Parts: sequence; C-alpha cells; structure tokens
Amino acid sequence: QVQLVESGGGLVQAGNSLTLSCVARESSISSYGMGWFRQDVGKEREFVAHISARGGTSTVANSVRGRFAISRDNSKNTVYLQLSNLKPEDTAVYYCAIRRNFRANYDNRGAYDSWGQGTQVTVSS
Repeated sequence: QVQLVESGGGLVQAGNSLTLSCVARESSISSYGMGWFRQDVGKEREFVAHISARGGTSTVANSVRGRFAISRDNSKNTVYLQLSNLKPEDTAVYYCAIRRNFRANYDNRGAYDSWGQGTQVTVSS
C-alpha cells in the first residue's frame, strides 16, 4: 500500500515562492499520473495540477496557471509543485494523490486515491 507524504508548506508573504514535495513510500508511483489538490477551511477540495506517469504531460488549474508548475522525478519517487507569486487566496492545505480511476477526469478528486496528509500553505498579504 503506497503512502504519500507531502512537505514544504509554510507561512510566506504574498509574492513569494514555495516548492512542495510529495514522496511516495512502500511502492513506486512511476506508472501513475499524480495530482495536487488544495482545500481551504470551509471549502471544497479543488484541483490544482496533474502530471502524467512519465511527466510528459502536465496541466494546472486556470486559477494558478502561470504561477504554479508540477513536475516529478520518478527516480526519487517524488512529485513536486512549484508555487510562485503566491496570493492570499492560495492559502490552503495542499494534498497529493495517485490517479488510478480513469473513468473520472484528471481534475476530479474521484479519479484519485491514496491521499497524503497534506501540507499547509499560508500566504499573508
């Protein structure tokens, strides 16, 4: 059973950058697409980014396009989310997950399983 562990969150001022990491333990993720979602208090968990198994294709949500980027290093069993030009509205807990349900779209949380515990990102104005 794969275990995903996110890290890299923190408290930053608006305009700054962070890089989040998602490390998979117990099993390889190199055969799977991976996604990042975020959830703020009182809100639904929303799609942020997806990357294909080999990293050849990636997509980010319209709300973060041009500021966030997803990447992966399968040799390290790790997926990254680079966050730049952060805004207060980016404040949320960020989660990574494995995409194994292909009957759902990549931006649908139902397409994913094995969610990590999340890492908190707080952006002050």
